[in-house]
Amino acid sequence: MKKVLFVYGGMEVHQLKETSEIFIKILADEGFDVEVSTTLNSLLDLDKLKEKNLIVINWSNGKLEGEMGKNLLEAIKEGTGFGGWHSGAGDTFRNNCGFQFMVGGQFVAHPGGIVEYEVNIVRPEDPIVKGIRDFKLKSEQYYMHVDPSNEVLATTTFKNTEDKWIDGTVMPSVWKRKYGKGNVFYASFGHKADDFNILEAREIVKRGLIWASR
Repeated sequence: MKKVLFVYGGMEVHQLKETSEIFIKILADEGFDVEVSTTLNSLLDLDKLKEKNLIVINWSNGKLEGEMGKNLLEAIKEGTGFGGWHSGAGDTFRNNCGFQFMVGGQFVAHPGGIVEYEVNIVRPEDPIVKGIRDFKLKSEQYYMHVDPSNEVLATTTFKNTEDKWIDGTVMPSVWKRKYGKGNVFYASFGHKADDFNILEAREIVKRGLIWASR
């Protein structure tokens, strides 16, 4: 049985508990042994982290310092998978550049706040997005600084924004990558639990987390 450590919490600016519970249940239904933690202290035991097939972080803001950050990155580098979405992985632990390097991107803006936008599948042959069509969300559209080594699976295009100079910019929205021996998956949507009422969004994250587990 594959083992997952699911860590959520931090500043209450997103529906961290609600979005986490969606995928805790999904992974449990898929046969994963899911350990849930609401404290970053769960990252202090390196041997325990190395035993996990997957670590999911859904944490708002906060700091990843000392042994916690070192252990997390070492475990992933040695083969433990990592998955996350939206701010819980793409705009957290701003003090830790190593964490951002591992994830492959960092949030910098969501022009217009809550807007309707489209997610476009760009690698339809990849198992994470195979058979999934382009879909629309009404949520925060993330503008990110991204690692060019990411394997981008889906993008989003900024249109008619208040920041006219970025109109037409195509931004990665879903990607996978390697960090050492570890598989890393990230999706930029998931601001609210309602985002995952969109079946395509839910299925992509489900498949991405399963892919990331070694």
